[in-house]
Amino acid sequence: MTATTAEIVLFDGFDELDAIGPYEVLENAAHAGADLEVDLVTLDETDLVTASHDLRVEPQGTLGQPDILLVPGGGWTSANEGVRAVVEDGALPDEVDECYAEGSTVASVCTGAMVLAEADLLEGRPAATHRVAVDDLEAHAANVVDERVVDDGDVLTAGGVTSGLDLALWLVEREFGEDVASEVSEEMAYERGEVFG
Repeated sequence: MTATTAEIVLFDGFDELDAIGPYEVLENAAHAGADLEVDLVTLDETDLVTASHDLRVEPQGTLGQPDILLVPGGGWTSANEGVRAVVEDGALPDEVDECYAEGSTVASVCTGAMVLAEADLLEGRPAATHRVAVDDLEAHAANVVDERVVDDGDVLTAGGVTSGLDLALWLVEREFGEDVASEVSEEMAYERGEVFG
């Protein structure tokens, strides 16, 4: 049986915790017995990606066709940075849409929801994002809800920065069972929030 693949796509200006928090949760789930492979990826080959707080990360490859694709946020309120820049560029939303069309479950953390909105994945769906992007997300016809994690089946969104931990733990529970998620939560000493959907 083939392992479930999860890829977290990085871009210059991504928020560190949006990506690294879920990465740690998913890696811990793999160590706890989940048949899961997790990679930090980029659209194009590159040696390093610089995050919003200047952390430099070496990606593990380029975006493939993962079972789960997670898009972090960061930089929505800044011109030409982070999510704002990748939405305006258009390449990442196009790739997210293509992955979704090919069967990936797509998830976002924080303002990463704006990438999903630009990919036309949120129209008419309940969705969460960081408070700074609520009006912009509503303008994309998403039904914005004030929740930490929103599960709408093949598209999931999470609110503010730390909600990425809840999102990842919910994905672990949904895909691999409550026991694995509880083991990871206990190991990380993290009390989980509620999930909408």
